[in-house]
Amino acid sequence: MASTEPEHERREDEEAQAGEDEDTGAQVAPIVKLEEVAVTTGEEDEDAILDLKAKLYRFDKDGSQWKERGAGTVKLLKHKETGKVRLVMRQSKTLKICANHLVISTMTVQEHSGNDKSCVWHATDFADGELKDELFCIRFGSVENCKAFMEMFQEVAESQKKKEENEDASEAAGILEKLSVEEKKTEDKAGEEVAAASEGEKETKSDGKPDADKKTEPASSA
Repeated sequence: MASTEPEHERREDEEAQAGEDEDTGAQVAPIVKLEEVAVTTGEEDEDAILDLKAKLYRFDKDGSQWKERGAGTVKLLKHKETGKVRLVMRQSKTLKICANHLVISTMTVQEHSGNDKSCVWHATDFADGELKDELFCIRFGSVENCKAFMEMFQEVAESQKKKEENEDASEAAGILEKLSVEEKKTEDKAGEEVAAASEGEKETKSDGKPDADKKTEPASSA
């Protein structure tokens, strides 16, 4: 009885079986040897105080509409030495930076009207390699994450304000201390000049005083 299986399928099955049965035992070395490379993110000196998934938008002034910047992870990173905090967001697949700016004392964040999962804020952003004034809107997957972001953002802004006030107070104290030292030096110098002038006056009077022991001879008569 003739087989109803197509000839080409039967031939492929035989070849596949032959390939599975055959084991040459040969080991093929990789053509290119890849070396492990250390990757730096620029975040090594910072600690993440917030890390959430979200979608970011920026307001296009020319088109008067919101445009998507990317979906990924938004972080608030605090520098270990300076204490400054910046907001960084990277796209999830490409890791391209879509937001990168400091959180400063003058910034405020507020809920986006009509959506309790979104909030908006103004920032001077550096994501594109140059400083730009941007209006951002970020949307989270839950109301809780949005609230957590807003609370932490506001807390950081207030802490930066206190930090700036302390720095201003320290700077003012340093200036006053410097002025006090300079005034003291001026007073000391003035006192030395007065003392030197008094000493010089005494010497002058002493040189100009007539000698009491010296007798004046009478003039001879003509």
